[in-house]
Amino acid sequence: MKIVCLIPARLESTRLPGKMLKKIGEYPVIVQTYLAAKKLNLFDDIWVVTENKEIGKAIEDLNGKVFYSTKPHNSGSDRIAEAAEAIEADVIVNVQGDTPLIYKESMIKLLDCFRNNSTIRVDLASLMTKLDETENANDSNIVKVVVDNNDFALYFSRSPIPFSKNNEVDINYYKHIGVYVFRKEALLNFYNSPQTPLEKVESIECLRYLEIGKKIKMVYTDEFTLEIDTNKDLVNAITYFKNN
Repeated sequence: MKIVCLIPARLESTRLPGKMLKKIGEYPVIVQTYLAAKKLNLFDDIWVVTENKEIGKAIEDLNGKVFYSTKPHNSGSDRIAEAAEAIEADVIVNVQGDTPLIYKESMIKLLDCFRNNSTIRVDLASLMTKLDETENANDSNIVKVVVDNNDFALYFSRSPIPFSKNNEVDINYYKHIGVYVFRKEALLNFYNSPQTPLEKVESIECLRYLEIGKKIKMVYTDEFTLEIDTNKDLVNAITYFKNN
């Protein structure tokens, strides 16, 4: 089974413009993410996928591989799918370019979803964790997920799900972490499908997978994560790297 890691990276960002090239310690965000993926030593190959020459140069200066996308894309999955069409692989790992801290144990659990035999086919797998006490389920920057009894995703939303109508029932909210592992076939099916209604209204790409009938296995992790969406996230990441 050939496993290839593709890291999508675009310079434009609504919430934090130019975030991929903002420094965390010695290196920009995208370089820290690339080095974290390389350090795992789990992949047969690693590519950063971008349309931006400055991002590409930051990776090429480290002798890393860059695939320059030539088409406009609505999501990270669309961007890496353009590269996946041209790259030989059985399983594609999508590490978002703004995720500079990746734990090996969590990644192994994701990859095991494709190595283990199961009566239920897994098209893609992703991570989730409980919202901690500093996070708010009403924060639309945090994507929440609900799952079935086998930890397959039922729905993703920027709204708090499930909705609490009965305040006497305890609820755990689970945050989606943007690390994915796909069968290459599932990724290309996604790429060749138009954007779907729920994906558009929520602006959450993994809803397209659900809407076209793909099975998403969610893997729980309680490991600390860093995803940089806002300036506050960037400050937290700088502090973390300075102290670790």
